[in-house]
Amino acid sequence: MQRPGRATIADVAKAAGVSKATVSRFLNHRERLLSPDIAARVEAAVAQLAYTPSPMAQALSHGRSRLIGLIVADITNPYSVAVLRGAEKACQEAGYLVMLFNLGNDVDREREAIDALAGYQVDGFILNTLGRGGLVDADALHGKPAVLVDRMHAGMHSDFVSLDNAAAMKTACGHLVEGGYRELLYITEPLKGVSSRRERTAAFGACVAAHEPRVAGEVFECKGDDGDALDAALSALRKRARRGRRVAVLAGNAVVTLRVAAAMARLDLSFGTDVGFVGFDDAEWAPLIGPGLTAVAQPTDAIGRAAATCLIERLRGLEGPARQLLLPGELVVRGSSAAA
Repeated sequence: MQRPGRATIADVAKAAGVSKATVSRFLNHRERLLSPDIAARVEAAVAQLAYTPSPMAQALSHGRSRLIGLIVADITNPYSVAVLRGAEKACQEAGYLVMLFNLGNDVDREREAIDALAGYQVDGFILNTLGRGGLVDADALHGKPAVLVDRMHAGMHSDFVSLDNAAAMKTACGHLVEGGYRELLYITEPLKGVSSRRERTAAFGACVAAHEPRVAGEVFECKGDDGDALDAALSALRKRARRGRRVAVLAGNAVVTLRVAAAMARLDLSFGTDVGFVGFDDAEWAPLIGPGLTAVAQPTDAIGRAAATCLIERLRGLEGPARQLLLPGELVVRGSSAAA
């Protein structure tokens, strides 16, 4: 025996002997437009059929889908996952659902992602994208409001939420200098077009300059498929440890930290003894590598929540210039940056 399907508004209208428009008026609490007799018939039909209106249909009838589109550059990046959790919790608490689109680090898919989510009638966007696409105006976003996370887009004037990169790098670099490290190597993913990477690199340069000539520093852009180049950069750093000068690495994010850990193993080097270390992003595995990896913990949950809150405020009518929220990181000290 086939199980009956869910009752529709047409079923209610047929049972009550009225039009679908009349049922819709009743469901939208406009009984004053109906006679008491008709309202009672519709109410009885709704109860008899156990009819429940579609939340999506109700939202769209009021011009809102209660959906928020979240686009991330790379869902395998622990940072993106953690921010997603924070944003999703804040959206859920406000009565919204999140639709996720993962770019897989493919810049050419940014416009595709926007168009696809717009097709589902999302109310707005949270964008943690590559930062070098063509999303620069309201037309590209189908007129929807958007909040940028971690990475800015040139020419795009939207609310922006991020770690305070300059302050976080100053803390991390200063910690190594205070610990007696004098030769520093900052390893980052390629800088081109990514604002957060450029900000951290600039802050690293400023920190080194502030401690010259007793401290020297270099920057190495690490591509994921070039392990030989990373090995060479670390070997060169070790060779600079002359006359007892201590050497240390700063890693731009958790992805780079894993690459550095693999290179250290290949070169038979130890964290905290051969090379000091501080990384951005305090991954759950950071305490398990070597003596424990010192890291700058990003307030990812707070970043995600703040981004969602900013967007929902805009959806509720908040106007005014674009806002910038820079949240503080926390230095979690472990054995990899042991002082001299």
